[in-house]
Amino acid sequence: MNFCGIALPDKPIFLAPMEDVTDSTFRYICKSIGGVDVMFTEFISSDGLIRNGKKSLNKLHISDFERPIGIQIYGHIPESMVEAALLVESAEPEFIDINFGCPVKKIANRGAGSGILRNVPLMLEITKKVVEVVKLPVTVKTRLGWDENNKNIEEIAEKLQDVGISALTIHGRTRAQMFTGKADWTLIGKVKNNPRIKIPIIGNGDIDSPEKAKEMFDNYGVDAIMIGRATIGKPWIFNHTRHYLNTGELLPEPTLAQKIKIAKHHLNQSVIDKGEFGGIMTMRRHFVQYLKSLPHSKEMRLKLLTSKTLQENITILDSILEKYN
Repeated sequence: MNFCGIALPDKPIFLAPMEDVTDSTFRYICKSIGGVDVMFTEFISSDGLIRNGKKSLNKLHISDFERPIGIQIYGHIPESMVEAALLVESAEPEFIDINFGCPVKKIANRGAGSGILRNVPLMLEITKKVVEVVKLPVTVKTRLGWDENNKNIEEIAEKLQDVGISALTIHGRTRAQMFTGKADWTLIGKVKNNPRIKIPIIGNGDIDSPEKAKEMFDNYGVDAIMIGRATIGKPWIFNHTRHYLNTGELLPEPTLAQKIKIAKHHLNQSVIDKGEFGGIMTMRRHFVQYLKSLPHSKEMRLKLLTSKTLQENITILDSILEKYN
């Protein structure tokens, strides 16, 4: 498959952009384990970038190990999005992705993210201006529509293609659904099979296993799939999915010892990247998921959520392995 000028294997697998999840540390862990073909940064506020916000600027830092990678931006003011896109271009990702899909209230209510689904002309204006000003390929990630009565993704996809995007990712929910209910892949399939659509279509939503990934490729013909929330505490899902797509064989779930080893590696890298306090705070949501399947582990998880030093965390992880192994 050709994606933004990048040669990818058959049935490529993408890591979804997720705020406070897909930081450089998590991208490194996923890439180290293997199986992920394209990654995205966390989304970056266009206003934060053009005002030199430290948090936003830090998200522009990418390494060669992470490539191919796209930097994702969001906003609702065309001039700010253009200026931000030029700043992103200077960071030299493989492509720029525009977030028209985030359903979080504080973003959507001001007309950014999925909020722009209520103003398609503005969506197209922003996209067209960004495409025209940068030399990099521009992609878009969005949803089926604003709500159940406004699932206009087929029309939107055609219009986005017409203004020059290189690929489109569709999350199979409306903004009103947030992350509840079941993702509707039938509309994703309709967009992919629309004879007018020539750009790659990436499907996203509810892929939490290798079998589900294969089902989406087989049933809807998408060019690629994107995995999001199912990666948290389970970064090996890419490797397992790639193996299954290639061979039809399901790899066994990692042992507790293997999970603890990955969690420690993740923790140590997080501390290297963010310092002890920042690294530990970032790991807390990941720890809960790494240990989710353990019976009667609430006390241990609580300790990990309250410990404040690297050594404390390592000691707790070692004690979990000793207790349950």
